[in-house]
Amino acid sequence: MPPLSTGAAVDTHAHVFRPGLPLADTRRHSPDYAATLPQYLALLDAHGLSHGVLVQPSFLGTDNHHLVEALRAAPERLRGVAVVAPGTGDDALHALAADGVVGIRLNLVGLPAPALHAADWQQLLARVNALGWHVEVHLQAARLHEVLPALLAAGCRVAVDHFGRPDPALGVSDPGFHYLLQQADSGRVWVKLSAPYRNWQGPACAASGRLAAQQLLLAYTAQRLMWGSDWPHTEHRHVASYPAATQWLDAWIDDPTQRRIVLADTPLQLFQFQGDKP
Repeated sequence: MPPLSTGAAVDTHAHVFRPGLPLADTRRHSPDYAATLPQYLALLDAHGLSHGVLVQPSFLGTDNHHLVEALRAAPERLRGVAVVAPGTGDDALHALAADGVVGIRLNLVGLPAPALHAADWQQLLARVNALGWHVEVHLQAARLHEVLPALLAAGCRVAVDHFGRPDPALGVSDPGFHYLLQQADSGRVWVKLSAPYRNWQGPACAASGRLAAQQLLLAYTAQRLMWGSDWPHTEHRHVASYPAATQWLDAWIDDPTQRRIVLADTPLQLFQFQGDKP
């Protein structure tokens, strides 16, 4: 297929790792293969993408060393989203920012919601805001109400992963997905159009993803939607690939102006590819 873009374009969700890295005790997945930075950069090049966002995978916990190494290797092309403990201090956060980290991730699938109103979390969120970072949230749509009110009350900008993870049996009828649509009025929530296979069976990724994308476009407009490949697709490698991820975007959004905004304008700004990092 032709490249996604002939200009700037951003893949806002990918992971790099290799065997032998220390794994988190709370991991849901233990990969036995490598997803290397050279492989990822080659995929960006092959699909006409100028930039990428590396997200700390859940199975590496708060050890962001491998993520930082990758960001240092391609600082002009990459930004990162780290996972940090609530007691992380200013020096550590500023060091991450200097290496290209622009947000923190709350991957709460299978885990209880943190006590975001507690003092240590409030201090961390204030530091995140001061750096101009965002908070990335990954959990099922039915649980978004557990964290979004507290994050928005703290003044955070929030990026919601993978269409907001609607229930596969309910799709866009999921009350949690309707709740996500209602959060558009806050002006501080973004949604990633990514990893449809985490919500729907493989054959439905195009059609069901389109239904969700069109509703999200109506609520959020293209200015607060982004696309991500979710490479290397971890547990879903048997139903996904980088070419498939780009083809799904073709199926979800027809209008070229909307596609340009989703691929370039919105992520270039949110992930601080334009202008100096704080």
